[in-house]
Parts: sequence; C-alpha cells; structure tokens
Amino acid sequence: MRLGCFNPRRAHKTVTDSGKSTDWRLLREFALVDLEQSFVLSWDIQLGTLLIDIDLHLLPEHPYFEKPRPAEKVCIRPAVIEFPRCDRIQVQGSAGDVGVTDAIADLRLGAIQGLRRLANGHYEITGAFGLVLVDADRPLLRLKGP
Repeated sequence: MRLGCFNPRRAHKTVTDSGKSTDWRLLREFALVDLEQSFVLSWDIQLGTLLIDIDLHLLPEHPYFEKPRPAEKVCIRPAVIEFPRCDRIQVQGSAGDVGVTDAIADLRLGAIQGLRRLANGHYEITGAFGLVLVDADRPLLRLKGP
C-alpha cells in the first residue's frame, strides 16, 4: 500500500501517565485514513499475528480514495490492521492474565475512538469495545482487494 503525504495539521501527540505516547495520526501506517470514523468488524489471531478486520474511512488524499456513491457520505474500504508477533492482549476489566486467544474471544465490535503507541512500544486501542492493550510489533495496515 502506498502511503501518500503526511498532513501535519491533522497530527497531534498525547501524553499518558507513564510518559509520552504517539497518536495514530503520527504513525506512517495510518497516513490519509481516519481511524475515528472506522469500525471494527472482527478480532482474530493467526500464527501469532493479531488481525483486526475493519471498515476503514479513507481521506480524499488517499491514493485508493474513490468518490462515495450517492447513498454514502464517505469512502469506506475493507481493511485489516495486523499486529505481528502479538505476545499479549489485555482487555480493560478482564480478569487476570489470559492468553491472546481467550482475550480476543470476548471482545466486542464497534467504532474505533483511538489508537496510540505507548512510550514502552506497546499499543492501546480504544473504542466501543473498550480499552485494549496490545504487546506486538509495529502494526501494518492492509486494504483488502475488490
């Protein structure tokens, strides 16, 4: 996937209690998309990779943006966020330390409110499904074919 240009007007950093974190808008993987207008369709783990199936909102500057159909207001495309080498997932409110497969089994679907890389290199995803902490390598964003 070609990433396109970085728009500094859309970028901002956030700070957590444990130090600095980086908002998704500053991660090159998410250039020219709007995660806050995207929707999680499913959670899965395959060969140690966390797969988050989403309906992704593309911004007009994105190379794969298409003019929305008359009944649509924005360009939405199927995509997947991959977190390779996912070692641990912690869901806010879950009991204790459970395996990755068990952690995603109870995750709900819904709108994404945010994603950020924490100072320690881990990731935090928030949305209608709650707060999810992910210990994995840097995420990849892949648009699905037609």
